[in-house]
Amino acid sequence: MRFVLKACVGEENFIDTWPNKSNNFCCGGGGGFLQSGYKASRQGYGKIKHDQIMATGAKYVITPCHNCHSQVHDLSVHYGGGYECTHLWTVMALAMGILGPDERTYLDETLCECGINECTLPADE
Repeated sequence: MRFVLKACVGEENFIDTWPNKSNNFCCGGGGGFLQSGYKASRQGYGKIKHDQIMATGAKYVITPCHNCHSQVHDLSVHYGGGYECTHLWTVMALAMGILGPDERTYLDETLCECGINECTLPADE
């Protein structure tokens, strides 16, 4: 994921968490916990990930799966983090210029600088 993300956004725009890789912290939303109904517990467990994200100073958090996306977004709202959460596939589609109009609605308006106001498709489509 790190290699792909750096290729999409540029290494100078990539901020990694610490600790990372095999020592990283789980967001606390996976394994069905996101849908378990124990929201307060899930948010409490996720506080470690929230603090880790806040330490980076990053405005955007890129997540690989839907559970992580929903949990990290909820953590930002719950703890007042102010960071936006975006799927990895969205960043890849932005980099390729193929993000569809209906897939842009949840993105922060500052991503307009990335060309999301135009949808570039191959001429044969």
